[in-house]
Amino acid sequence: MSVTLPAPTAHTPLFGTDAPLCDPKHWALDPTLTFLNHGSYGACLHEVLAAQTAIRTRTERDPVRFYKVEMEGIFDEVRRSLGQFCNCPADCIAPAMNATVALATIFYNYFINHPVKPGDEILVTDHEYSSGVNELTRLAAQHGFRVVTAKIPFPINSLEQVTEAVLAAITPRTRLALISHITTTTSLLFPIQTIVNDFNRRGIDVVVDGAHAPGQVEVDIAALNPTYYVGSLHKWFSSPKGTGFAYVRPDHQTNFRTLALSSRADKVRPERPLFLRDFDYMGTADYSSLMAIPATFAAMNRLIPGGWPAIRAHNHALVLKARQIVCDATGLTPPAPASMVASMASLILPAAPAHLASRRTIYDDPLQDILVDSHRIQVPIWPWNKNPTFRIMRISAQVYNFANQFRMLATALTAELSSERPAIR
Repeated sequence: MSVTLPAPTAHTPLFGTDAPLCDPKHWALDPTLTFLNHGSYGACLHEVLAAQTAIRTRTERDPVRFYKVEMEGIFDEVRRSLGQFCNCPADCIAPAMNATVALATIFYNYFINHPVKPGDEILVTDHEYSSGVNELTRLAAQHGFRVVTAKIPFPINSLEQVTEAVLAAITPRTRLALISHITTTTSLLFPIQTIVNDFNRRGIDVVVDGAHAPGQVEVDIAALNPTYYVGSLHKWFSSPKGTGFAYVRPDHQTNFRTLALSSRADKVRPERPLFLRDFDYMGTADYSSLMAIPATFAAMNRLIPGGWPAIRAHNHALVLKARQIVCDATGLTPPAPASMVASMASLILPAAPAHLASRRTIYDDPLQDILVDSHRIQVPIWPWNKNPTFRIMRISAQVYNFANQFRMLATALTAELSSERPAIR
């Protein structure tokens, strides 16, 4: 079953005269919501959701044949699609539910196949997403290694500050590093090629956390040449939820297994590598989100003229414009140069006054609740545990967004920040 995506049409926004590049009606988002947070969980095209439904329907027509006969061929196509998108060999890709599961799988295998000694070090930065650091902290208690954290400044002035901080944290005991391609909270595009080149030169294995990269920037794994690379595809790639992958360099694929071995793990199949077989099937589950990856790749690529390169260029330009709109209205200052921004941009907000510290929130900060409830604007706001004097707001730009949405955010944010600090009489 295939669904044809209508050609992009003109869209008349409720506010102002500018329009999104792509009609928001192609997406399943609530039309009453100003959605400025594509970076957290992404958003799916109706066409992609229909493709996923078609896969579910195909599964149920003959579940035995689907799981026993058809799955391998479908996953081969998934790998080919991802290999094309990320420029890497298809047979180096392990499908995964998301980057968190991919990281846990890598760490599990790494410490089995590369035993560490007490006092050995695993290097991270203080801008890493918590799930990877949490997993390393748990494993450190079991294996005796130390998690060493490189301190990256924020606000930041240059790419060189990242490189210098990471390389300065390397010691003779460093065995593995976890480095983001694009950071989650601070939304910084790291100089990942320079960093990986240095780790390779030193013979240190490196995991690149690319959860936010595919779809935001061009991902060229062959050129990057990391030991491992993980991605989440529900974000900027815009696949259904539950889609990610791990790239495992060929020299690290031996004895690289899934976290849970399926009933097929002990079957002898000389014609198909164990690395592929393990990740083809991990027990009975709904694999339709992963199997919809090729449909997502194709649908997004024809969404606007110019395909994926045009999407990335548009979103980069729009988020820089959006950042300036908010800064001009609020008096905030961009905390990073444009060279470190892709399709997301983070801004530093002052911490709420002490007398508001006990406010309840269903998100991560009460100000986010207010923006949703009072202004119908969905944008993430987080406390920054590295510096309790400020919070971080992260804005995302996707082709369904347009400049006046960010003007609305600027107006609402100005009003709400002022109400947090009423004039002293």
